Amino acid sequence: MTEPYDLETPVLVVGGGIAGLSTAFFLGRLGIRSTLVERHPSTAILPQARAINPRSMEIYRSLGLEAEIRAQTSILADMPEMIGTETLIGEERFRIDQLAMIRPAAALSPTDWALIDQDDLERIVRAHAETNGADVRFGAELVSLETEDEGVTALVRELETGTERRIRAQYVVAADGHRAGVRKLLGVGADVALPAVETTYAVFDADLTEALRDRRFLLAYLDRPTQGTVLVPLRTFGRWMLGVPNPPAPADDSEEAAERQCVEFVRAAVGDPDLEVTLVPPVPGWSRKVSHSSTGGWVADRLRVGRVFFAGDAAHVVPPSGSYGATTGIQDAHNLAWKLAAVLGGVAGPQLLATYEQERLPVARVTLEQALLLLRVRHSGSQDELTSIDDMAMMFGYRYDSAAIRAEGPVPAELVADPHEPTGLPGLRAPHVWLSRDGGRVSTVDLFTGSFTVLAGPDGEAWTTAAARVASTLGIEMPAYRIGAELRDTGGEFSRSYGLSASGATLVRPDGFVCWRSAEAVADPESELREVLSGLLARKVASAV
Repeated sequence: MTEPYDLETPVLVVGGGIAGLSTAFFLGRLGIRSTLVERHPSTAILPQARAINPRSMEIYRSLGLEAEIRAQTSILADMPEMIGTETLIGEERFRIDQLAMIRPAAALSPTDWALIDQDDLERIVRAHAETNGADVRFGAELVSLETEDEGVTALVRELETGTERRIRAQYVVAADGHRAGVRKLLGVGADVALPAVETTYAVFDADLTEALRDRRFLLAYLDRPTQGTVLVPLRTFGRWMLGVPNPPAPADDSEEAAERQCVEFVRAAVGDPDLEVTLVPPVPGWSRKVSHSSTGGWVADRLRVGRVFFAGDAAHVVPPSGSYGATTGIQDAHNLAWKLAAVLGGVAGPQLLATYEQERLPVARVTLEQALLLLRVRHSGSQDELTSIDDMAMMFGYRYDSAAIRAEGPVPAELVADPHEPTGLPGLRAPHVWLSRDGGRVSTVDLFTGSFTVLAGPDGEAWTTAAARVASTLGIEMPAYRIGAELRDTGGEFSRSYGLSASGATLVRPDGFVCWRSAEAVADPESELREVLSGLLARKVASAV
């Protein structure tokens, strides 16, 4: 007789970082109440990622979080520069206004970078995940996992009490960080492009006024004490964090020796052997003042084993260049959540879930390539090389190719397209176009809030009528808009950006990617939409009622 479960849940999320919390939030918005377990006692206690790119902000914006996130803007908003130099007082190899260089044009996105420390962002997303029904359990570690064709059984231990609970889930999302315990437990390896680099971190107080020379930077790449050393300002004025990759070993294994060494690291990085330096614990209440971590670059061989999916750093690790780590995890969660919700809600066949790996694995690989390029140029390149790299294409132009996309002809070999020249092709992010509604301004991006969405030209009333009937037949939500009727295209950009005539229509997925379009009217739009959606959702074609 099977032992009873202590808890049953549609989705068990393992890991309470930004990828796991976003997964729980996105699922909750779609009506799926998940359970999240995280072995740490709370959300992040250090800034970690300090900027969220505009594509991820589009996602949070469409779900109503943008204002709350921007209310937590960090001090980095007033420190736009990034510099590269041997020491802080030395001659610069490059100095750029990083924010100006990577800020999207108004025609590309309705939003911008959010300079928010990851610990602040995680608190916001956790609160909204719980408001939307997620059962979030910090201080609970995964002990074991048993996978079967019908579901997954997890043994979870509460660290404070030692109490163990058996949790039964239909699906598991493993977002348990770069150590990837679940992935390794299931025997899935990774393709390593950059071996792990051990880095020593120290938080310190020092008066750097003279060395700064009125510069206000968010990040400095230094060659001393080792190439790749980074210096970043923290929240308290005059407090800094230094990261030294591959440092020489201290004189002995004592904490005192490590602290003395870090003081010398700071002096070498600044270029002042007599600088007065005070090391401080990175978190109030901690006794240790020196910490260690490892960074590298790798992508998992697979993103799924049966009913278990890997997301965030458990699926891919990129070096901290380009702010791709956290944001790629957020986009993993956004891609996966609507598919899980559709299958669990009975409106899609389980084959839809295969498209998560088909779509996100190639994106993870090309993102790692971009991050490695940025890392090389920041460490040893020139200002001209740095300014020639197009981050916008990687943020907004990556392409999906799977059974959840109805492609038009052969799929281009290039995984990344130029978002500055929008085409509206299936597989690409639905372009941003400003529209007018009830006297206000709304972006097309703002319309994609978690359901399939039909956008038709001004003469596309047949499409919007058909969309309502098909949505009813298939049991899904599918708002439909005529651009030029209830939503006005004041700038005249919609038809060009989406590749539609006045009588055409496009279908946008819940994650904001175009999955099908018809440039012109068709004889039977209802049959066309029903057949397309049934195929995309991996279900049998439903008959009209």
